[in-house]
Amino acid sequence: MSDTDSFIEEVSEEVRRDRLFGYMRKYGWIAVLAVVLIVGGASYNEIRKSQARADAQATGDEIFAAVEQNDNAARIAALQAIEPASPEAQMMIDFLLASHQLLQGENPAAADTLEGVANASGTDVPEIYRQVALFKSVVARGPDMDAATRRSTLEALAAPGAPLALMAQEQIALLEIEEGNIDAALAQLEAISMDSSVTPGLLRRATQLIVALGGTPPAVAGLTASE
Repeated sequence: MSDTDSFIEEVSEEVRRDRLFGYMRKYGWIAVLAVVLIVGGASYNEIRKSQARADAQATGDEIFAAVEQNDNAARIAALQAIEPASPEAQMMIDFLLASHQLLQGENPAAADTLEGVANASGTDVPEIYRQVALFKSVVARGPDMDAATRRSTLEALAAPGAPLALMAQEQIALLEIEEGNIDAALAQLEAISMDSSVTPGLLRRATQLIVALGGTPPAVAGLTASE
């Protein structure tokens, strides 16, 4: 019985081995393909990352070369000639370009550049940068911008909780002054100076404007009342 059992086990083992080899011959290509895809995918990913780093370095070199030009007009031309590989790089270039356009006195061109950032398609440009670009474009256009459009844009940026709310409120106050609405301007400036999140620089500007318009800064008014 032992010889018979041993023979049966050997036959069974051989059958299992034949089946395993059969499966390997039939489906082994799947395993090979999986390995090739994994290795190929990892290689492609590394190549893509390396190319992205190279593109970023090349763009950075072009930006440094542009801003190192001795003439501001040359800086503008060099920045405009750069063709970055990513929307993020384009955004940075546009902000730099707009700043040099403003230095050159090309306010309408700077506003157009900034509006391009604010209205960029897709989600590659963070919302905060869109708002900064829109705010700067309004300031760049100044009185040349339609008053109603200027006001509505600033009011949207001055919404409670918006990151540029107080700076937009300051621009609204300046707009009120331009239109001769002194009381409205004073109310706006007083609200800014009493806001807990006001920065020292903005507080100083608001206080100076209040005094220049014949008003009394809230802090001084409170001190006088307490006396």
